[in-house]
Amino acid sequence: MPRSRRPEYLTLALERISNIGFADVKHWCLRRLPILSWAPRYSLQENLLADTVSGMMLTIQQVAQGVAFAVMSSVHPVFGLYSSLFPPLIYAIFGMSHHVSTGTFAITSLISAGAVERLVTSNKENFTNSSQGFLGLSDFEMQRIGVAAAVTFLGGIIQISMCLLQLGSATLLLSEPVVSSMTTGAATHVVTSQVKYFLGMKTPYISGPLGMFYIYHYIFSNISSVQVGALLWSLFSIVVLILVKECNEHFRSKIRMVIPIDLLLIIATSLVCYFVDMENVYGINVVGPIPTGIPFPQVPPMDTLTNVVVEAFSFALVGYTVSIFLAHNSAKKFNYRIDENQELLAHGLSNVIPSFLFCIPNAAAPARTFLLYNNGAKTQVACLISCLLVLLVIYAIAPFLYWLPMSVLASIIVVGLKGMLMQFRDLKKYWNVDKYDWVIWVCTYLVTICFAANIGLLFGVVFSVAVSIFRLTRAKTVHGIQVNEDLNEDIKPMHSEYCHKVKVVCVGMPLFFLNVKKFRTEFMEIKNEILSRNCLYKHKETPLLSPVTNGDCAGDVSSDDISTLVIDCSGITFFDFTGAATLAQICMELPNQGTNVLLASCDVSLVDALQYSGFNIKNQLFFDSVKSALIAFTSKERQTTRLEALETSDL
Repeated sequence: MPRSRRPEYLTLALERISNIGFADVKHWCLRRLPILSWAPRYSLQENLLADTVSGMMLTIQQVAQGVAFAVMSSVHPVFGLYSSLFPPLIYAIFGMSHHVSTGTFAITSLISAGAVERLVTSNKENFTNSSQGFLGLSDFEMQRIGVAAAVTFLGGIIQISMCLLQLGSATLLLSEPVVSSMTTGAATHVVTSQVKYFLGMKTPYISGPLGMFYIYHYIFSNISSVQVGALLWSLFSIVVLILVKECNEHFRSKIRMVIPIDLLLIIATSLVCYFVDMENVYGINVVGPIPTGIPFPQVPPMDTLTNVVVEAFSFALVGYTVSIFLAHNSAKKFNYRIDENQELLAHGLSNVIPSFLFCIPNAAAPARTFLLYNNGAKTQVACLISCLLVLLVIYAIAPFLYWLPMSVLASIIVVGLKGMLMQFRDLKKYWNVDKYDWVIWVCTYLVTICFAANIGLLFGVVFSVAVSIFRLTRAKTVHGIQVNEDLNEDIKPMHSEYCHKVKVVCVGMPLFFLNVKKFRTEFMEIKNEILSRNCLYKHKETPLLSPVTNGDCAGDVSSDDISTLVIDCSGITFFDFTGAATLAQICMELPNQGTNVLLASCDVSLVDALQYSGFNIKNQLFFDSVKSALIAFTSKERQTTRLEALETSDL
């Protein structure tokens, strides 16, 4: 195509491509592949030991939570192991946080279970018992993981799309009370989902509004079906886990490595269950057979995507919310930077790619992330080491998990949620600091437990924004300031002579349509205060000539009664047309009511808006600072006094 006929946009695109150099490509790679930034600087001597120990401890949590959250997601436990292997591997390449541990997560598993139970009923009679591939799983199990993989795939696509649209900064809407209450409510749902394993009961899948309360109603209605053996296993496991974990926390400074009580409990209870044959003798529910090996990649069922849109959106938003909150906390704790959009890309890829390998929805998990904190992990190498160990489990150790009691596994999950459940203690903090945040926390928590985590998150964001708007419309917009300290020594005496005729106020917030009514009301009150003070001053000086009745200074305003109001506009960080119009109206109305207005420290854009948008504000009203405005006021008052003195002497 001749250059003269080439479209302009194509010409610009080709010029930009031709200007790309090696430095630009390197910058892009370092930005989109953070592992290229920290891996070359990795210190084996300083970091490897801590990362290895942390990776070993993380593996125990990954395996236990992977199996449990897969069951919670209504799929076979082996798919939880796959989800503990592939997503952390991909996040280590694309993620920016050094300490976030991705993988299976309770909240995303509950969301996924909603789609699985809705689209694939629990009636196995509708499916054949034939197996597919080397996994040896039934058509029923493959149908279920197909739905879960579809949710994973579509949720990842949504997160990548949010990255391309640069929506990572939308996290500014996520206040700490909202995230804290939502995760606490979701943890309450997780505990509820594990109660049936604590008690050894078989309960139907119940979801929807108030579903948690219906679950407890069903349990109490069928309390006679509780298995005593499962209940004893649960109580024993919870007591042991809590006691040992508290000892690990209390004596952390005295012991080199914490006691891996989760691993020891899994091994001990599995052995006891195997030798006593509790599955057959006592009817204890166990994990069951787990196949070994890695599956061949398979495209998620695309015809299912339209049926899982709601769950995919819920998982994408809730999963990212918790993940970015943990990433920001780790970045703040260990002093490094996080890019929200890059985190969206990392979590999106950590879901899209593993969805081809039969993985359930994944996100960063608080319990595993805090475990990395406590064990001194330095980088994502700890997660990579954990991936190697999980791979070993998949190929060699997974079959031995057959005899692990589900009640013990549920106990491990619930005790691991201790940190999220202990967020109830935040209520005292919010009550003492800001009672509005306390109300937001309580309301968001109640909505979350009554409905679901995604609805609770949406309600919390909308409600907190509404509360913020309510508070903004009633917040004080202006306040008086002391200015004597800013004046030169030669100006102070002159200012003191006329101090009763001037007042300096500062606008301390943006000026826009939500707060202009409050802004105007406060300025009218300040104007009346200035006039009253000026009137009282004259009455004090000449009580016979300037009578005041009941403090009323009404009447015609003479030249001696004119006061001045200096407005410090440095706090007006942004404004809209309504705000600028209100300020201009004040500047034009107050002089007619006996109060001149001087504007100080105005932004250039505010000056332009007041001058060139039909408001016709004069240049003489604008000053670079409060000090220059006061100097101008003092000079004018001094000149007026001299002229009056000359006129008096002439008479």
